[in-house]
Amino acid sequence: MALSIFTDKSEKPNEKNLADKLSETINVWKRIRDYFHQNYPKITEEWRFSGEKYGWSMRVKSNKRTILYCTPCENYFKGAFVYGNKATEAALSSNLSEEIKRLIQSAKVYAEGRGFRIDINNIDSFENIKSLILIKMNN
Repeated sequence: MALSIFTDKSEKPNEKNLADKLSETINVWKRIRDYFHQNYPKITEEWRFSGEKYGWSMRVKSNKRTILYCTPCENYFKGAFVYGNKATEAALSSNLSEEIKRLIQSAKVYAEGRGFRIDINNIDSFENIKSLILIKMNN
């Protein structure tokens, strides 16, 4: 699990301190959020505190299924996915970059699937995340 820039349990992240910490990357965060809400209206967002060591992260969920974990860091954030076998196969046969495919392929396999993280640090990251979301939602 990635370390969040927000480690104070008593202070849940809000729009202002999130924008301050993510800097320009807040635009990508908002774009991903907008994409979810425009395309998947039943999506919910849930901030979770995972302890002082890991801090706050946001889970984007469809019903009880977590689609994406977003962990705010200084000037960027990490997007984390867990892919089951079907999603892994779909990703590896997709037009994702070879770098992302290697990341997925080399991810440790757990009972719930392969967990992998991607640094999201510029607007170019959006298309990759959008593709990963589509794969997760469809598998």
